[in-house]
Amino acid sequence: MQYKEYGHFDGPVMMFLHGGGVGGWMWEQQIQHFSNYHCIVPELVSDHSFSIEQCAQHLIQLLEEKANGKLVIVIGFSLGAQIAIQMLSIKPNLIHFSIINSALVIPSPTTAWMIRPFLRLSFPLIKNKTFAKLQAKTLYIDDRYFDRYYHDSSKMTYDALIQVLQENMTFSIPRNFHNAQGHILITVGNQEKKIMKKSAQVLVQSHPNAKGIMLNNIGHGVSLAQPAFFNRFVENWIKEGQLPVGTVIQ
Repeated sequence: MQYKEYGHFDGPVMMFLHGGGVGGWMWEQQIQHFSNYHCIVPELVSDHSFSIEQCAQHLIQLLEEKANGKLVIVIGFSLGAQIAIQMLSIKPNLIHFSIINSALVIPSPTTAWMIRPFLRLSFPLIKNKTFAKLQAKTLYIDDRYFDRYYHDSSKMTYDALIQVLQENMTFSIPRNFHNAQGHILITVGNQEKKIMKKSAQVLVQSHPNAKGIMLNNIGHGVSLAQPAFFNRFVENWIKEGQLPVGTVIQ
Protein backbone atom coordinates (compact mmCIF):
# COMPACT_ATOMS: atom_id res chain seq x y z
CA MET A 1 0.00 0.00 0.00
CA GLN A 2 1.35 3.41 -0.96
CA TYR A 3 1.39 6.18 1.63
CA LYS A 4 3.03 9.53 2.35
CA GLU A 5 4.28 10.97 5.61
CA TYR A 6 4.30 14.60 6.68
CA GLY A 7 4.82 16.80 9.71
CA HIS A 8 6.72 16.14 12.92
CA PHE A 9 7.83 12.51 13.00
CA ASP A 10 8.28 12.57 16.79
CA GLY A 11 4.74 13.80 17.35
CA PRO A 12 1.53 11.81 17.84
CA VAL A 13 0.51 9.74 14.83
CA MET A 14 -2.44 11.05 12.83
CA MET A 15 -3.65 8.86 9.95
CA PHE A 16 -6.03 10.28 7.33
CA LEU A 17 -8.21 7.89 5.30
CA HIS A 18 -9.74 9.36 2.15
CA GLY A 19 -13.11 8.58 0.60
CA GLY A 20 -13.91 6.64 -2.55
CA GLY A 21 -13.28 8.43 -5.84
CA VAL A 22 -10.79 10.82 -4.25
CA GLY A 23 -7.21 10.43 -2.99
CA GLY A 24 -4.97 11.41 -0.13
CA TRP A 25 -4.80 14.94 -1.60
CA MET A 26 -8.22 15.64 -0.05
CA TRP A 27 -6.44 16.06 3.31
CA GLU A 28 -3.97 18.72 2.14
CA GLN A 29 -5.37 21.46 4.37
CA GLN A 30 -5.45 19.14 7.36
CA ILE A 31 -1.82 18.14 6.82
CA GLN A 32 -0.80 21.80 6.76
CA HIS A 33 -2.73 22.52 9.95
CA PHE A 34 -1.54 19.49 11.93
CA SER A 35 2.16 19.97 11.15
CA ASN A 36 3.12 19.12 14.75
CA TYR A 37 1.73 15.62 14.25
CA HIS A 38 3.23 12.69 12.37
CA CYS A 39 0.68 12.62 9.54
CA ILE A 40 0.30 9.42 7.51
CA VAL A 41 -1.82 9.54 4.36
CA PRO A 42 -2.37 6.21 2.56
CA GLU A 43 -3.75 5.74 -0.93
CA LEU A 44 -6.50 3.20 -0.26
CA VAL A 45 -7.62 2.05 -3.71
CA SER A 46 -5.49 0.43 -6.42
CA ASP A 47 -6.18 -1.44 -9.64
CA HIS A 48 -5.90 -4.69 -7.71
CA SER A 49 -8.57 -6.35 -5.61
CA PHE A 50 -10.06 -4.21 -2.86
CA SER A 51 -11.75 -5.12 0.38
CA ILE A 52 -12.39 -3.00 3.45
CA GLU A 53 -11.21 -5.73 5.79
CA GLN A 54 -7.97 -6.39 3.91
CA CYS A 55 -7.26 -2.67 3.71
CA ALA A 56 -7.87 -2.32 7.46
CA GLN A 57 -5.42 -5.15 8.19
CA HIS A 58 -2.69 -3.46 6.13
CA LEU A 59 -3.26 -0.12 7.85
CA ILE A 60 -3.14 -1.69 11.31
CA GLN A 61 0.23 -3.19 10.44
CA LEU A 62 1.43 0.20 9.19
CA LEU A 63 0.27 1.95 12.37
CA GLU A 64 1.94 -0.65 14.55
CA GLU A 65 5.21 -0.03 12.70
CA LYS A 66 4.97 3.75 12.99
CA ALA A 67 3.37 4.35 16.39
CA ASN A 68 6.01 2.95 18.78
CA GLY A 69 3.82 3.63 21.80
CA LYS A 70 2.77 7.13 20.70
CA LEU A 71 -0.74 8.53 20.69
CA VAL A 72 -2.64 7.30 17.61
CA ILE A 73 -5.42 9.25 15.90
CA VAL A 74 -7.32 8.00 12.84
CA ILE A 75 -9.57 10.27 10.78
CA GLY A 76 -11.69 8.75 8.02
CA PHE A 77 -14.17 10.09 5.50
CA SER A 78 -16.86 7.96 3.79
CA LEU A 79 -15.08 4.82 2.52
CA GLY A 80 -12.13 5.76 4.73
CA ALA A 81 -14.50 6.04 7.71
CA GLN A 82 -15.74 2.50 7.05
CA ILE A 83 -12.14 1.30 7.00
CA ALA A 84 -11.48 3.10 10.30
CA ILE A 85 -14.48 1.31 11.86
CA GLN A 86 -13.08 -2.00 10.65
CA MET A 87 -9.67 -1.16 12.15
CA LEU A 88 -11.25 -0.36 15.52
CA SER A 89 -13.03 -3.72 15.40
CA ILE A 90 -9.93 -5.74 14.54
CA LYS A 91 -7.47 -4.06 16.93
CA PRO A 92 -9.50 -2.44 19.75
CA ASN A 93 -6.51 -1.11 21.74
CA LEU A 94 -4.46 0.46 18.95
CA ILE A 95 -6.30 3.72 18.20
CA HIS A 96 -6.75 6.30 20.95
CA PHE A 97 -8.91 8.80 19.04
CA SER A 98 -10.95 8.17 15.91
CA ILE A 99 -13.11 10.56 13.93
CA ILE A 100 -15.65 8.82 11.71
CA ASN A 101 -17.03 11.23 9.11
CA SER A 102 -20.01 10.17 6.97
CA ALA A 103 -19.78 6.40 7.29
CA LEU A 104 -22.46 4.25 5.67
CA VAL A 105 -23.15 1.26 7.93
CA ILE A 106 -26.65 0.27 6.80
CA PRO A 107 -26.13 -2.25 3.97
CA SER A 108 -27.92 -1.83 0.67
CA PRO A 109 -27.53 -5.28 -0.94
CA THR A 110 -30.22 -4.62 -3.56
CA THR A 111 -28.50 -1.43 -4.66
CA ALA A 112 -25.14 -3.22 -4.67
CA TRP A 113 -26.60 -5.94 -6.90
CA MET A 114 -27.76 -3.28 -9.37
CA ILE A 115 -24.36 -1.57 -9.57
CA ARG A 116 -22.88 -3.74 -12.31
CA PRO A 117 -25.57 -3.22 -14.99
CA PHE A 118 -25.85 0.47 -14.12
CA LEU A 119 -22.09 1.03 -14.31
CA ARG A 120 -21.84 -0.84 -17.59
CA LEU A 121 -23.90 1.96 -19.11
CA SER A 122 -22.58 4.92 -17.13
CA PHE A 123 -18.87 4.07 -16.77
CA PRO A 124 -17.79 6.06 -19.87
CA LEU A 125 -19.14 9.21 -18.17
CA ILE A 126 -16.34 9.00 -15.61
CA LYS A 127 -13.92 10.29 -18.23
CA ASN A 128 -16.29 13.13 -19.20
CA LYS A 129 -15.10 16.39 -17.63
CA THR A 130 -18.56 17.97 -17.51
CA PHE A 131 -19.93 14.97 -15.61
CA ALA A 132 -16.85 14.94 -13.36
CA LYS A 133 -17.42 18.60 -12.45
CA LEU A 134 -20.98 17.85 -11.40
CA GLN A 135 -19.77 14.96 -9.22
CA ALA A 136 -16.98 17.08 -7.77
CA LYS A 137 -19.44 19.76 -6.74
CA THR A 138 -21.36 17.32 -4.53
CA LEU A 139 -18.09 16.55 -2.69
CA TYR A 140 -17.12 20.23 -2.29
CA ILE A 141 -14.15 19.78 -4.61
CA ASP A 142 -13.29 23.20 -6.00
CA ASP A 143 -11.07 24.26 -8.91
CA ARG A 144 -7.97 23.93 -6.76
CA TYR A 145 -8.45 20.15 -6.48
CA PHE A 146 -10.51 19.34 -9.56
CA ASP A 147 -7.61 18.26 -11.78
CA ARG A 148 -6.43 15.78 -9.14
CA TYR A 149 -9.96 14.51 -8.63
CA TYR A 150 -10.48 14.10 -12.36
CA HIS A 151 -7.12 12.33 -12.74
CA ASP A 152 -7.89 9.86 -9.92
CA SER A 153 -11.45 9.12 -10.96
CA SER A 154 -10.76 8.81 -14.68
CA LYS A 155 -7.90 6.36 -14.20
CA MET A 156 -10.00 4.01 -12.05
CA THR A 157 -10.80 0.78 -13.85
CA TYR A 158 -14.29 -0.64 -14.20
CA ASP A 159 -13.46 -3.67 -12.01
CA ALA A 160 -11.85 -1.55 -9.28
CA LEU A 161 -14.86 0.78 -9.17
CA ILE A 162 -17.26 -2.16 -8.93
CA GLN A 163 -15.32 -3.59 -5.98
CA VAL A 164 -15.17 -0.28 -4.14
CA LEU A 165 -18.89 0.41 -4.58
CA GLN A 166 -19.94 -3.09 -3.56
CA GLU A 167 -17.75 -2.98 -0.46
CA ASN A 168 -19.13 0.44 0.40
CA MET A 169 -22.79 -0.46 -0.05
CA THR A 170 -22.70 -3.81 1.75
CA PHE A 171 -20.66 -2.65 4.75
CA SER A 172 -22.18 -3.10 8.20
CA ILE A 173 -20.87 -2.53 11.72
CA PRO A 174 -18.45 -5.38 12.55
CA ARG A 175 -19.35 -7.64 15.44
CA ASN A 176 -16.42 -6.50 17.62
CA PHE A 177 -16.76 -2.76 17.09
CA HIS A 178 -18.13 -2.25 20.61
CA ASN A 179 -14.81 -3.53 22.03
CA ALA A 180 -12.81 -0.53 20.74
CA GLN A 181 -11.16 1.19 23.71
CA GLY A 182 -10.45 4.69 22.40
CA HIS A 183 -12.53 7.84 22.08
CA ILE A 184 -14.80 7.86 19.03
CA LEU A 185 -16.45 10.86 17.39
CA ILE A 186 -19.12 10.23 14.74
CA THR A 187 -20.10 13.09 12.43
CA VAL A 188 -22.57 13.49 9.58
CA GLY A 189 -23.83 16.54 7.71
CA ASN A 190 -27.43 17.61 8.20
CA GLN A 191 -27.75 17.89 4.39
CA GLU A 192 -26.66 14.30 3.76
CA LYS A 193 -28.98 11.50 2.70
CA LYS A 194 -31.34 10.00 5.26
CA ILE A 195 -29.48 6.68 5.24
CA MET A 196 -26.25 8.48 6.19
CA LYS A 197 -27.92 10.19 9.15
CA LYS A 198 -29.42 6.89 10.26
CA SER A 199 -26.01 5.24 9.95
CA ALA A 200 -24.51 7.86 12.27
CA GLN A 201 -27.25 7.22 14.82
CA VAL A 202 -26.76 3.44 14.65
CA LEU A 203 -23.00 3.87 15.12
CA VAL A 204 -23.45 6.06 18.20
CA GLN A 205 -25.88 3.57 19.71
CA SER A 206 -23.55 0.63 19.05
CA HIS A 207 -20.63 1.88 21.14
CA PRO A 208 -20.61 3.16 24.75
CA ASN A 209 -17.70 5.58 24.11
CA ALA A 210 -19.04 7.06 20.87
CA LYS A 211 -20.19 10.67 20.66
CA GLY A 212 -22.19 11.82 17.65
CA ILE A 213 -22.79 15.24 16.10
CA MET A 214 -24.88 16.24 13.09
CA LEU A 215 -23.09 19.22 11.58
CA ASN A 216 -25.11 22.23 10.43
CA ASN A 217 -25.30 23.29 6.77
CA ILE A 218 -23.06 20.49 5.54
CA GLY A 219 -23.49 17.71 2.99
CA HIS A 220 -21.06 14.89 2.22
CA GLY A 221 -17.53 16.20 2.84
CA VAL A 222 -17.06 18.55 5.79
CA SER A 223 -13.23 18.56 5.65
CA LEU A 224 -13.31 19.94 2.08
CA ALA A 225 -16.39 22.14 2.55
CA GLN A 226 -15.22 23.89 5.72
CA PRO A 227 -11.56 22.95 6.35
CA ALA A 228 -10.88 25.61 9.00
CA PHE A 229 -13.98 24.57 10.98
CA PHE A 230 -13.05 20.89 10.59
CA ASN A 231 -9.44 21.41 11.72
CA ARG A 232 -10.57 23.43 14.71
CA PHE A 233 -13.13 20.91 15.95
CA VAL A 234 -10.73 17.99 15.47
CA GLU A 235 -8.10 19.79 17.53
CA ASN A 236 -10.54 20.88 20.24
CA TRP A 237 -12.00 17.40 20.56
CA ILE A 238 -8.61 15.66 20.81
CA LYS A 239 -7.11 18.15 23.26
CA GLU A 240 -10.13 19.17 25.35
CA GLY A 241 -12.92 16.70 24.58
CA GLN A 242 -14.98 19.59 23.19
CA LEU A 243 -17.65 18.55 20.70
CA PRO A 244 -18.19 20.55 17.50
CA VAL A 245 -21.24 22.78 17.12
CA GLY A 246 -24.22 20.84 15.85
CA THR A 247 -27.06 18.57 16.92
CA VAL A 248 -26.12 15.79 19.33
CA ILE A 249 -26.92 12.34 17.93
CA GLN A 250 -28.41 9.90 20.44
